[in-house]
Amino acid sequence: MPRSNTKVRFSSAGAHFFDRVSGWNVLVDESVPPKESWARAPRQVSIALTNRCDLACAYCYAPKSREELNSETVKGWLEELDQNGAIGVGFGGGEPTLHPGFVDLCRFASESSGLAVTFTTHGHHLTDELLGELHGHVHFVRISMDGVGATYEALRGRSFAKLCDRVRAARKIVPVGLNVVVNASTFADLPAMTELATDLGATEILLLPEQATTHRTGLDGVMRTELQAWVRGYRGRVRLAISAQDAAGFPTADPFACTSALDSYAHIDARSVLKKTSFDREGVAIDATGVVAALDHLRHSP
Repeated sequence: MPRSNTKVRFSSAGAHFFDRVSGWNVLVDESVPPKESWARAPRQVSIALTNRCDLACAYCYAPKSREELNSETVKGWLEELDQNGAIGVGFGGGEPTLHPGFVDLCRFASESSGLAVTFTTHGHHLTDELLGELHGHVHFVRISMDGVGATYEALRGRSFAKLCDRVRAARKIVPVGLNVVVNASTFADLPAMTELATDLGATEILLLPEQATTHRTGLDGVMRTELQAWVRGYRGRVRLAISAQDAAGFPTADPFACTSALDSYAHIDARSVLKKTSFDREGVAIDATGVVAALDHLRHSP
């Protein structure tokens, strides 16, 4: 039986109504539902299906290994998350399209759960054939676009024209957002990116200030201040978003500010370790007791 596209989630913030196809959200916060009805899972969970990727971006924080998750295990997690109040799952990596069960997992999540299905990709494997298989089983796609033209090609080592072609192809079947790692190389391209995003029909630009890795220091304080000023002056038509861990100092609207971070988001890496964010080094291994038990453990960890 097809699952409903509308879901209601109870928490300390109120009753949250969400439709995964249209993307509309309504929070009824005039009264707080009984605590025993509150969701035990976060609103959104990202799952790194694999650490494999066929690009080699210098600023990537993902582990350089070939670990990947078992599809049947992931299906069990999806069912558990759905039953415990999650409203969305985001598949990532690595490059999620390299996982052998990628299409099957998207189909399972859309048909066997009420979760909104999204994934983040570098975009170069979004062939017409793959997009056809995903049609109707994905509700939003995030495509990484770090800079435009020569900037992108120097950082990613792939054709920018071909990437734009794949964005247009994806946009025909599903809403598309653009992810941009903001660093010294890409910052100057932000105005051009916002104009291009409008032309491509993107609905969102997600700003990801570069994180520190073993070999790179990440976005420095001076450039972060410049980025904050640019965001405050932004008047483009495509909405801006920023990763939660970088939101401090940026103008944001958060109707769930009264809830904890783990009520909003959690990440599962390709080693089956549950973390508070995808950048955390440590977390809680998910064992046979399931993902919600691991969440309870993580909530009480330092």
